[in-house]
Amino acid sequence: MLGGMAEEHHYLVGLDLTGRRVVVVGGGTVAQRRLPRLVGAGAAVELVSPHTTPSVSAMADAGEITWHERRYTDGDLTGAWYALACTDAPDVNAAVCAEAERERVFCVRADAGFAGSAVTPASGEYDNLLVGVLSGGTHRRSATVRDNLLDGLHSGVIADPGEDPGESGEPAGVALVGGGPGDPELITVRGRRMLARADVVVVDRLAPRELLDELPPHVEVIDAAKIPYGRAASQEVINAALIDNARAGRFVVRLKGGDPYVFGRGFEEVLACAEAGVPVTIVPGITSAFAVPAVADVPVTHRGVAHEVVVVSGHVPPGHEQSLVDWDALGRLRGTLVLMMGVERIERFADTLIEAGRPADTPVAMIQDGTMRGQRVVRSTLKAIGADAAEAGIRPPAVTVIGPVAGLAPDQERSAPG
Repeated sequence: MLGGMAEEHHYLVGLDLTGRRVVVVGGGTVAQRRLPRLVGAGAAVELVSPHTTPSVSAMADAGEITWHERRYTDGDLTGAWYALACTDAPDVNAAVCAEAERERVFCVRADAGFAGSAVTPASGEYDNLLVGVLSGGTHRRSATVRDNLLDGLHSGVIADPGEDPGESGEPAGVALVGGGPGDPELITVRGRRMLARADVVVVDRLAPRELLDELPPHVEVIDAAKIPYGRAASQEVINAALIDNARAGRFVVRLKGGDPYVFGRGFEEVLACAEAGVPVTIVPGITSAFAVPAVADVPVTHRGVAHEVVVVSGHVPPGHEQSLVDWDALGRLRGTLVLMMGVERIERFADTLIEAGRPADTPVAMIQDGTMRGQRVVRSTLKAIGADAAEAGIRPPAVTVIGPVAGLAPDQERSAPG
């Protein structure tokens, strides 16, 4: 943990609060911010407050904390190891701190940090490291430094000399990482951390490409691009690359677009690794089935409009012997249909849905390169989407949203990201 020069010098220390009584006085937004980390540390948290925010109340309902639904009274800190005075009444906070002083219980006073016997640092976690920063009461400064440190650790800009696939709490072998819908900022924090540790990265065409430029020079990048209706690395070759490199002692990141388990063949790779005795860490990603419509102002659900969402693969057409989709059933649905990998055959999909009962004037939105600088959106109807998409020159990758929600977007669309 880090400490800056302060009006009072503080001694930074890590407290083991597991099973120990911690008293929080006040159930407002300040307590709402502090409680999750206390609960996560295993503390036996008791909250004293006549009322709480809905989120704090939900924590009590879930049994994560014990809520005493009343005002603070002297004696509430008896037997406590740690206390936080978080009310909006300075006199109550002062009384809590006074009792804490008598009981020799370290106490944080939220409204006047240095009036208490302890202060809460701006903190965050990275791979079993807890980073805390104090800056003499300048909260924005400590939070900014904390964020910069964590960003540096996640991106690999700040090296962690003790970090090793076999020592960091993560298994060695392969990490199957969902890279999100395309924008490199939409990969998860854990996914970015796995990339920072990689010796080998096996990457798909739809994975966020800009992240590869951040890899250290020693990292080997293996292209596993699968281009629709074009050349493709066979799944067997990809599996072999994962297994062979992991067996050679390298930490392998399999970087895929979207989420590995949403039409990403991720579980095939997990099964291959399991059969070979190679451990796999699963890092889910933000699926483009929902993220791409969102950035194009198309909600896949909306109150009173859609009560179901069905995500369908379009890699084989209706009637194909390998198709597992009940297109007649989909045609009878009234909610939202999200079609993946359906650009080349969109007219056939649309005709099939109309024949199965979907109205021809059902709104449709097709989004190409969603979340990326080149994002393009075509709005149409089920009857006209084939011609409109062809006229606009829409090409894969694109996500198609079919249903009333596709007609809910604001009249003036947002510009493409970036």
